[in-house]
Amino acid sequence: MVSMTEAEVLQALKEAKAILSGHFQLTSGRHSDTYVQCARVLEDPALTTRLAQAMVAKLGERQFDLVAAPAVGGIIIGFAVAQALGVKFIFSERQEGVMVLRRAFEVPVGARVLVVEDVVTTGGSVAEVISLIREAGGEAVAVTSLIDRGGAKKFDVELVSLLRLEVESWEPGSCGLCAANVPLYSPGSRRLS
Repeated sequence: MVSMTEAEVLQALKEAKAILSGHFQLTSGRHSDTYVQCARVLEDPALTTRLAQAMVAKLGERQFDLVAAPAVGGIIIGFAVAQALGVKFIFSERQEGVMVLRRAFEVPVGARVLVVEDVVTTGGSVAEVISLIREAGGEAVAVTSLIDRGGAKKFDVELVSLLRLEVESWEPGSCGLCAANVPLYSPGSRRLS
């Protein structure tokens, strides 16, 4: 398996122009002056494969039966990680605002599941996927992501990320960019589903 240093991952993000500056509403609802658009990195199939292999290498000797990811951000990297592991891949989607498994996707009872996400801030979507796994009788063994934005998480499973990128974020009521009337952009995928 391929391994990548945090510096190499950061360089790949910069080269793909995936680190944006401005005033952003994150998927968590918090505001930030920095946004990581992983889709820009995932446009490159060879790089996506390399990143997925590096994620698997960082997970070590853990064994998984299935990979699950939340739509939309986790689908591409989740598929690539599943391919690197040689296991099946499923994804969850929002239906009327609630995370569900559709498309006849199933989590077999007792399955050891790896949850994959592109960027984790609070981990709200990841927590919802973990709940779906547990409700189906599976075991969420670990979570992996390209980027961990730091801070407290809403899930209780180990997070293994390629890059920890400490980027400040604020609740909307305490956002200085809002107070300065800087236009707000919401590039996250939650608003799409």
